Amino acid sequence: MKFTLSWLKDHLDTDASLEEITERLTAIGLEVEDVDDRAVFKPFRIARVLSAVPHPDADKLRVLTVDAGPEVNDGKPLQVVCGAPNAREGLVGVLGRPGDYVPGLDVTLGVGKIRGVESYGMMCSERELQLSEEHDGIIDLPADAPVGTRFADYADLADPVIEINLTPNHPEATGVYGIARDLAASGLGTLKETPVERIEGEGECPVRVRVETDVCAGFALRRVSGVSNGASPLWMQKRLKAIGLRPINALVDITNYITFDRGRPLHVFDAAKVEGDLIVRQGREGDEILALDGKTYALGPDICVIADANGVESIAGIMGGEASGCDETTTDVLVESALWEPISIAKAGRSLGIITDARYRFERGVDPLFMEPGLDLATRLILDICGGTPSKRSVEGVAEHVPGVVTLPFTEVNRLTGLDIAPERQLEILRNLGFTIRSQNGEDAAEIEIPSWRPDVAGKADLVEEVMRIVGVDQIASRPLAPLSGVNGRILTTTQSRDRAARRALAARGMAEAVTYSFISKDHAEAFGGGSEALRLANPIAADMSDMRPSLLPGLIAAAARNFARGYGDTAIFEVAAVYRGDQPADQMRVAGGVRRGTAGLAGSGRAWDGAAPSVSVYDAKADALAALEAVGAPADKLMIDREASAWYHPGRSGRLKLGPKLVLAEFGEFHPKVLKKLGAAGAHAGFEVFLDALPEAKRKATKTKPVLALSALQPVRRDFAFVLPSDVEAERLTKAAAAADKTLISEVRVFDVFAGGALGEGRKSVAIEVTLQPSEKTLTEADLEAVSTKIVANVETATGGTLRA
Repeated sequence: MKFTLSWLKDHLDTDASLEEITERLTAIGLEVEDVDDRAVFKPFRIARVLSAVPHPDADKLRVLTVDAGPEVNDGKPLQVVCGAPNAREGLVGVLGRPGDYVPGLDVTLGVGKIRGVESYGMMCSERELQLSEEHDGIIDLPADAPVGTRFADYADLADPVIEINLTPNHPEATGVYGIARDLAASGLGTLKETPVERIEGEGECPVRVRVETDVCAGFALRRVSGVSNGASPLWMQKRLKAIGLRPINALVDITNYITFDRGRPLHVFDAAKVEGDLIVRQGREGDEILALDGKTYALGPDICVIADANGVESIAGIMGGEASGCDETTTDVLVESALWEPISIAKAGRSLGIITDARYRFERGVDPLFMEPGLDLATRLILDICGGTPSKRSVEGVAEHVPGVVTLPFTEVNRLTGLDIAPERQLEILRNLGFTIRSQNGEDAAEIEIPSWRPDVAGKADLVEEVMRIVGVDQIASRPLAPLSGVNGRILTTTQSRDRAARRALAARGMAEAVTYSFISKDHAEAFGGGSEALRLANPIAADMSDMRPSLLPGLIAAAARNFARGYGDTAIFEVAAVYRGDQPADQMRVAGGVRRGTAGLAGSGRAWDGAAPSVSVYDAKADALAALEAVGAPADKLMIDREASAWYHPGRSGRLKLGPKLVLAEFGEFHPKVLKKLGAAGAHAGFEVFLDALPEAKRKATKTKPVLALSALQPVRRDFAFVLPSDVEAERLTKAAAAADKTLISEVRVFDVFAGGALGEGRKSVAIEVTLQPSEKTLTEADLEAVSTKIVANVETATGGTLRA
């Protein structure tokens, strides 16, 4: 939001300096982003050409003698070489001297020779001073312009321009009047309250308005006949140029001026170009408009438009159309002042990619009670500048404005901010900001009515913020935190603790943490069990980010593929984040997932002198999943392995880790080739997902003291067993059956050999295990060993149907 200092003082009676105003603006939450003090224009002087003779060595150049007044060069004329066609004796223009910076050329002038003739400066054009694009000749001022005075003072170019960075919760500050109100409330002057003259007009407006959509909350229209649409007044042009707007013509400039002056966007139609009545409706398939920016936009049902018998004439609340725009031939004009639903305008502007001053204000919320006064204000300026006769106003679709009322306990200011502000001072601040005090309950609380121009205020905390910003955030004293009276309890939640533990465990295994988008393409989502309509984004930021991810794996595989495409094929990455199985809160899950590609195993990756490193496999993924589960507190010794896994894993090279027969804690394995092809990935890939939310929360113990370390002084004994089993029996069943034979004596069971085929026949395999026996009380005798061996064989035969191999 930009405005000039003189513009601000149209609404604020103050003697404060520019520095004081900018400091106060930032203090009350209207952060000043930039101040252009217009110092660049101060060196240029008004000068008169005393003589103009042809250059001796250049047909298109002239040698001028210039009088710039008594303060320049001790009053002596200066010699200037000039190539402007309008350079002549007696011309009064603008002189730049050596050392002056010319903004339009981005150069600093010096004394130079042009074709052998010395030149002590230059006579400037409007473009060279960035006043306009005019460059056909130098500036030609009236003959009575005061020679020797600063051009900036004469042309009102010394007016500083202030730019503030608005937050979305200050729609009232999108107009200079609202900014002046805030400054006055802060004590920096008095607000000049100038009521808008109500103009009734003569005769009915010949153009009717029909509102057919809820996006329009009110529409006011008036015709002004017999206008003369030329250039706007110089004072208006200067202000618009100062804030970066290009003056077009009086009618358009008036609407732009009111947009910035009062935060009330308006639009003007050339009445002769409007056919029939105006209809406010949603767009239809096939609707399009050539807008005022010269671009053609295709419109649909999500875009609100203003149409007539010719078609769409304006994109509601955003931009008008070229076909009904006003130009120098306009004699009858339709002035529109409407209200639009903010969210709809924001969505329409975003979908079309249009950013305008009108959209900026409507999507934040404009004052609903200033719709008709805004129409009257525009009418008054049109009558004063362009003449004409106004009709009566036509107002349609206006809903009654019901002001909000909030109860403010006076103690709330101190509770939320620490400021001690008396109740009367709080109420005074709110009154000055335009709030109405409906009632007051002594020193306890008051009922506050919200003004129509503050749609952002909805609760007592918002009122506290208004009081705080006017008093000043710098008035809040710094205080140390109060000391805690007791020992801290647990700070992190279970979810936070598990996230951190899983990250540490996976990073310790040589994996790099990745952060991928929560949005993936529909094809990728379907490949991993997602793709439902409930998880489809209504307004995706890109075509390949249309669905919420049902798994971390598609994003990680895609990241590994991008690394491979850039020469980093051996990648080990993980992520701990949320996945989405539905649109309900319970369908969001925390997952630790990881992918290894190429040869990125735990021991390292790449080539070695003794041969290439092995490609990653299901066993790498299984080890990663077990490490993550153990880190988050899962009982690793009680987990079961199930060969079944989701369809995106390779059958036979994948599995699940379960706690009991039903509770799945993790899945792991190599990926199905079809899935990798769908994701554009190639090569060896193995990955896993640990479902952190599925793990039951451990029971809290009274103490976290570690148990006594118990080490046996006796030598462990190892015995080997080989069992013949059916081929479909997992080795896990064998090892668990053997370990269960004597849980106090057997410390470890490990598979060290698997053999199939040969004399064993079809459907049979031999699995050899090593059983470690760790005595703790006495040395084992042969009888003890025989008894344990008998139990092991019996347990295995019962659990697996296997027999001891002869």
